Amino acid sequence: MSESLLFHKTYQHPTSNEWVVFVHGAGGSSNIWFKQIRAYREHFNLLFIDLRGHGKSNQFLKDIMSNKYTFKEVTMDIVRVLDHLKIQSAHFVGMSLGTIIVRNIAELAHSRVRSMVLGGAVTRFNTRSQILVKIGNWSKHMIPYMWLYSLFAYIVMPQPGQKESRHLFVREAKKLCRKSLSAGIN
Repeated sequence: MSESLLFHKTYQHPTSNEWVVFVHGAGGSSNIWFKQIRAYREHFNLLFIDLRGHGKSNQFLKDIMSNKYTFKEVTMDIVRVLDHLKIQSAHFVGMSLGTIIVRNIAELAHSRVRSMVLGGAVTRFNTRSQILVKIGNWSKHMIPYMWLYSLFAYIVMPQPGQKESRHLFVREAKKLCRKSLSAGIN
């Protein structure tokens, strides 16, 4: 990965020294947090980050297609942003995939994490999920990217009542891919 930073946006509080860092899920972007800004901004400094291949960090899409896209690499992307902004520790709010990243930050850079709020937490992959993810990783150069995204949506949301959420997840991923391709990223 290049040494450029992920897209991030901050909101500074006039008197608080405490930070809250928001980490979105797969297929999303930092825009998912727009309803939380007003309430958190009253008490904290806020940092919103777009993960690799998401939102305005879509220039990293090539890394997703390579072997460089690991949880550790994505975790270190966020630590680099914290270092750049000179944020020593923060409260973290993660959603879905973001919960894995926040937990990794707690493991790899535990002094950086004051507290964690994990929404839709992915605590572990069962054996079936692990096998499907390994097959997806092995076949990512042969199978269209959106088919893998659809498979992942089914892994994460397998219940019949989650059908609408699966479709929304895949639809948002398609939008992201179209934006990335129209920006000239191959």
